[in-house]
Amino acid sequence: MINRSETDAGRLLSLAERLREQAARVLVGQDEAIELLIVALMARGHVLLEGVPGTAKTLMAKTLAGLVRAEYRRIQFTPDLMPSDVVGTVVFDTQSGQFNLKRGPIFTQILLADEINRAPAKTQAALLEAMEERQVSIEGDTQMLPDPFMVIATQNPVEMDGTYPLPEAQLDRFLFKIKVGYLPPEQEVEVYRRYHEGFDAHNLAATGLTPVVSPSQLAQIRQLIQTVRVEEGVLNYIASITNATRASADLALGASTRAGVALLLASKALAALRGRDYIAPDDIKLMVPPVLRHRVYLRPEAEIEGLDTDAVFRRLLAKLEVPR
Repeated sequence: MINRSETDAGRLLSLAERLREQAARVLVGQDEAIELLIVALMARGHVLLEGVPGTAKTLMAKTLAGLVRAEYRRIQFTPDLMPSDVVGTVVFDTQSGQFNLKRGPIFTQILLADEINRAPAKTQAALLEAMEERQVSIEGDTQMLPDPFMVIATQNPVEMDGTYPLPEAQLDRFLFKIKVGYLPPEQEVEVYRRYHEGFDAHNLAATGLTPVVSPSQLAQIRQLIQTVRVEEGVLNYIASITNATRASADLALGASTRAGVALLLASKALAALRGRDYIAPDDIKLMVPPVLRHRVYLRPEAEIEGLDTDAVFRRLLAKLEVPR
């Protein structure tokens, strides 16, 4: 719970430490991914997790839901999944003679859209309104989603057969694209040790995982994050980054203004959770790859050169003047 005797910055730093401590009861390693998931939740953002099967992507989503005592549901995206399977539909009740709303699994607080790129674009698009407006339209009626509402989607970067690339409009709705890789050998051994000792990924309660905050407290935390100070030089620095991506010879498409807004909001949440009431340039540098990597496109020449988006960002940031 939040300790009101501390300063706002101290409270948020303490909160972040407790969240990491509880997450470590379930997850081994993946510290950066967990921190980014927490930042996204606090910043009212959605996350795309990209990694090969077996790298604990689903377990991360379940752990985050457990940390904030949020309702959690999972949808397995498949080629035959229909939009109504996601948002719900109106059905006729023969007994009452009335049409009733049958809500889909999207009516939850943390939604895991597993292997999202296996569903066709029409079904993927069913998430667009929900992710942007926190509402869905069913048979012309608008239904509000619970607060908080967060989509955590996963996709496999290797297996492309039978997949449908996410449209640019939907990619832009994700605050972060997080790359989830393999663990170092010593951490992988710790995973094996835990399973040998009886760890069960389907029974997180047995791990001692304890909620740190409740959904109702998230509103208060988000208000504290809003008070993080942003100097004029920092705003100019964000603008210089987005403009540099548009002028880069390595990128065919640069970052939009919405991407710059996402960079600002994510940096504010990160600064707050690290115990500061102001954004530092290092906060922005850390947020650039997860915020921008799915919003820009490499030129073929850059790919031939062996570059990826993260390498391009390092080049750009090295050339830009950092505000004091």
